[in-house]
Amino acid sequence: MSRTTVALSFDLGASSGRAVVGKLTEKPGGGLPELTVDEVHRFPNDPVRVGGRLYWDILRLFHEIKTGISRAALSGYRDIGSLGIDSWAVDFGLIGPDGELLGNPYHYRNPEWDGSMEAVSGELGKNTIFASTGIQFLPFNTIYQLAALKKRDSLALKQADHLLMIPDLLRYFLTGRRHSEWTNASTTQLASAEQKTWDSDLLRKLGLSEAMFLTPVQPGTMVGELTEDIAAELSVGPIPVVAVAEHDTASAVIAVPAEGGDFAYLSCGTWSLLGTELDRPVLGKQALDWNFTNEGGAYGTYRLLKNIMGLWLVQECKRAFDKAGNAKSFAGLVDEAAEAEPFRSLIDPDDDAFLHPANMPDAIRSYCAAAGQPVPETDCQLIRCILESLALKYRLVLERTEALAGKTFGGLHLVGGGMHNRLLCQFTADAINRPVWAGPAEGSALGNLIVQFIALGVIADVQEGRRILRQSFPPETYTPAQPDIWETAYSRFCAAFGYSQEV
Repeated sequence: MSRTTVALSFDLGASSGRAVVGKLTEKPGGGLPELTVDEVHRFPNDPVRVGGRLYWDILRLFHEIKTGISRAALSGYRDIGSLGIDSWAVDFGLIGPDGELLGNPYHYRNPEWDGSMEAVSGELGKNTIFASTGIQFLPFNTIYQLAALKKRDSLALKQADHLLMIPDLLRYFLTGRRHSEWTNASTTQLASAEQKTWDSDLLRKLGLSEAMFLTPVQPGTMVGELTEDIAAELSVGPIPVVAVAEHDTASAVIAVPAEGGDFAYLSCGTWSLLGTELDRPVLGKQALDWNFTNEGGAYGTYRLLKNIMGLWLVQECKRAFDKAGNAKSFAGLVDEAAEAEPFRSLIDPDDDAFLHPANMPDAIRSYCAAAGQPVPETDCQLIRCILESLALKYRLVLERTEALAGKTFGGLHLVGGGMHNRLLCQFTADAINRPVWAGPAEGSALGNLIVQFIALGVIADVQEGRRILRQSFPPETYTPAQPDIWETAYSRFCAAFGYSQEV
């Protein structure tokens, strides 16, 4: 009789979250087990603006997690072997001496962080920060959020006993136990890449209490179980809780269905993250100059990658279209963009103008006008501009990843919700002039599950997990076309935004 192991994955993105049940079933005749998934709950994750500041509605997220556990049980999954939570990076909650949360966590797009990166890096030096942390300089990194709070003499920061990243915090609510997890801790730009723990010297220079930062545990660590109160409230047993690779990109990389150890990936959603998996961080001057990052991965690996603004640009355009009374589906917008004039206007997706504009279409139009390019006039021109510009930026980052890693990749694995945007997948293959292997869509949720199954002892390692994913969720291949046209567009893109084509 075949054996089935069940685990529950919570994957929290910047705009939505989901609860996914994974069933790993051994085949009676042997061979790789089969993985099937069932999404039992999906919910929005909308930030809340109050008094000019932007917050996460953390208690609503906790309510949705409890709802997900309950719905899994009501769907017939009574024997849940474990659960795990992954989320976006850099944001955190502060816990006071009485164990209470000291206010709602701030959102990484909170405008209060503006200017903090320049102040901190100017005082400490970019070389010093990068040589230890290996993390790229982004204005919303945890280090700059904390510096901004300290500058305004935040009462919560002064009272805090512990800092918990978002998954750490939600686990604490579920289990009553406080733990820090390495992959998310590594994104703060406060941890030593090589030592895999907090950088005490950096914390002291910033005037931050070292006692506030708990020693990070590695992905796959069992960190507790549901409290008696929560188990009784939800009518479930004391489900074990695993600290998975809790940065959602770390989980997504685990789910890349690559054959062999050398591969490039693009985790594509609200953010795009493009890079490769290495055994050691790359901490040299070129990585710093190109603003690459070395985030912690699972099982001793590092994720050499670069953040790219991603489908946030499309999401915010759609939000503006809807508000103006011109509501269309994402699929409808992409279909119209496919018929629009190619390469009419290009943008650098990572310009600060697009980080948190009041109106994204207006920001793109102003950017194009200032660059002396035709101003996108229609919705489809705006979306085409975004998708072509993203694909060209992916090529730039892919080639720089190869230069830093000293490797050449035969194609690009695309995981995450962006795989549903078929036009972007094709544009990416065209821009890099290599195949794109798209899938699985729920990469973070699946990587989350793989770590749980390893922790439960039913999968040997990540390599076996990737073989199972290739079998259970075969990727779709996009083949490049029109290389000459895209080569010309890439030269224009690099010239317009000051990027050298030499790597």
